[in-house]
Amino acid sequence: MPELPEVETLKRELSKTLVGRRIKSAKVLWAKTIALLSIKQFEKGVVDKQIGSINRQAKILIIDFVGSEALAIHLKMTGQLIWLPAKDSPREAVQRQVLGGHPDDQLLEKQPSKYTRLIFEFTDNSKLYFNDLRKFGWVRLVDDRQLKDLTKHIGLEPLSKLFTDQALIEIFKRYPNKTIKQILMDQTLIAGIGNIYTDEACFLAKLLPMCKSSTLKPAQIKKLREKIIEVLKLSIQKKGTSSRNYRRSNGQLGNFVPYLQVYGRADQPCKVCGHPIQKIKHNGRGTHFCQYCQK
Repeated sequence: MPELPEVETLKRELSKTLVGRRIKSAKVLWAKTIALLSIKQFEKGVVDKQIGSINRQAKILIIDFVGSEALAIHLKMTGQLIWLPAKDSPREAVQRQVLGGHPDDQLLEKQPSKYTRLIFEFTDNSKLYFNDLRKFGWVRLVDDRQLKDLTKHIGLEPLSKLFTDQALIEIFKRYPNKTIKQILMDQTLIAGIGNIYTDEACFLAKLLPMCKSSTLKPAQIKKLREKIIEVLKLSIQKKGTSSRNYRRSNGQLGNFVPYLQVYGRADQPCKVCGHPIQKIKHNGRGTHFCQYCQK
């Protein structure tokens, strides 16, 4: 699942491309993608809307329309957003194509693909495709009240000023029987962090993800907060982990994979001590760590 850095990267790239464009038509190919509205209501509701800005809350991408309403988009496990210029666009426009989300070969295939669930066409004939292999992702047309309801249970944004040492210490105090991983991946407590960045932050903080919250000292929690911010910012700088097929606006590839310390590196040597990286099942997810570097 794309996590905070991947959605933030996609937000920034789409902002360069979509802001100011006006929707000419929408075609829903899978009714459950738009969930709460009928296909007719949704398609009619987005036509002639102009995009004013693109924002993010946790893992939710928010496309704000000029005047009122917005599209809230969650990619879930396998969602993808692909913007392609019109076929008769100049060559430099083709290089500005934006592809992001779940990293598989569908990103690079001819669009629409067999996994395309929703297509927006703009007045300049460029198109935005929403693809989703497993059909868990969703796109919702919402007003301000509906958007607030949709996001009211989202926890602290880890890159905001509210994510202080004391705020994280208080969260750990409230849940003494939860493990570090359970707390960091609970989206109602801390927003946007998933499996990848939980494992990476724990490694950098020299803490085992399976440790109980009650065993940590304030200094350890402060260091964990510091490493969470560090790894998220670095991943955003490198254009995310789950984006090996992601095309930036200038056509270059973005990739955080070479910077991963433990995630996806089971049985490979630790980059610090050389011992094999371990992988176990914890909290229902594959969990990576170094038993020598983390305590």
